[in-house]
Amino acid sequence: MPSTSPRGEEAATPTAPETVRKTAPEPSVASPVRLRAEPGEGRPDVTPALEELYRGFARELLVPLWTEIGDLMPLSPRSKASPHVWRWERLRALAATAGDLVPVGRGGERRAIALANPSLGGRPFASPTLWAAIQYLMPGEDAPEHRHTQHAFRFVVEGEGVWTVVGGDPVAMRRGDFLPQAGWNWHAHHNATSEPMAWIDGLDIPFQYANAAQFFEFGRDVLDEAEHATPERSRSERLWGHPGLRPLGARPAGPGTPLLAYRWEHTDRALADQLAVEAEGFGGTVEPGHAAVRFTDPATGADVLPTLRAEVHRVRRGAETAPVRETGSSVHQVFDGSGTVTIGDSSWSVSRGDLFVVPSWQPFSVRSEAGRTDSDGGALDLFRFSDAPVFEALRLDRRTVENSPAPHTPAPHTPVEGTPAR
Repeated sequence: MPSTSPRGEEAATPTAPETVRKTAPEPSVASPVRLRAEPGEGRPDVTPALEELYRGFARELLVPLWTEIGDLMPLSPRSKASPHVWRWERLRALAATAGDLVPVGRGGERRAIALANPSLGGRPFASPTLWAAIQYLMPGEDAPEHRHTQHAFRFVVEGEGVWTVVGGDPVAMRRGDFLPQAGWNWHAHHNATSEPMAWIDGLDIPFQYANAAQFFEFGRDVLDEAEHATPERSRSERLWGHPGLRPLGARPAGPGTPLLAYRWEHTDRALADQLAVEAEGFGGTVEPGHAAVRFTDPATGADVLPTLRAEVHRVRRGAETAPVRETGSSVHQVFDGSGTVTIGDSSWSVSRGDLFVVPSWQPFSVRSEAGRTDSDGGALDLFRFSDAPVFEALRLDRRTVENSPAPHTPAPHTPVEGTPAR
């Protein structure tokens, strides 16, 4: 208690001297800024005073816009990525060798082998925003459990026998199936057969990496007995997999689709029906001979994942798509058939399993050369995923078609009601 004076007054409590704040010395930083005064039309005259100004800018870590505007603000997008094709036969052979040499558990990181764009400095990125990888699981193996904020999917170009287990729900993986999985869901895989299996993974790893938004957590190394089940249909499909019908008693657990498998039989039928209706004279295709479907969230009708769009395109034999430019990048895998792909000034012949990347604002077109010997249905089928939801959310999406009079500028976006908060 405070002391009291003889007159009954409370004695003042001594106060501590004020803390003296010391200003820390400014850190000495070796400036990475390199500026060079160069003559040119519209540029300032090169004088000793200008050169001294530039040295002052560099010392203080400053960069004037007039020296960088051509790179930072070009007249149209100039992607750092290059068009490129990866051959499925070579990828699969290397993945099979990795199956013999690399563990699937910690240290082998599930044997996911990423596509590295030749113009991105060796980073494991297919484009500045998209990750694509081949994953390979040997017979009887478990890919250990983990979760991450990156949104992901699996697409199966061949084989079956692996079940991906998302939140304890085993989901069968078969040829042609698209299996999305939103971020921060526990997931693992197990191979219930006597044969190895490969598929492709797609994630938004580069986008989250560039924006320092990623989180990751290890889970269990081994699945329990119930998770090693091999059901024909997952619980997710039994609830959410009925066309046009939403279960009133079920709620999505978070962002992204609650449906964990989009089966090839439904995709194939939708594409075949589009071309059949077109042949009957009623339209319904993107352009003559070009059918396409987009995978959507049955709870909202929006894209299956917040940062990734996924589609399948079918181009009948002999048809050629119009060259299209789009902001944002995309990765494609040939699911069936063969054809010629043109991206910018480059063209390649592609066949089943081959993957290729289309950088932002590069004109892209494809000609189908599918026949009975290299396709199941006489058409070129392409699985495609892109970063379109990000560009649309930021109002940066733009698309032009060759010979179109003006760029397509989308109408104002309408928020989707009922989308759960993250």
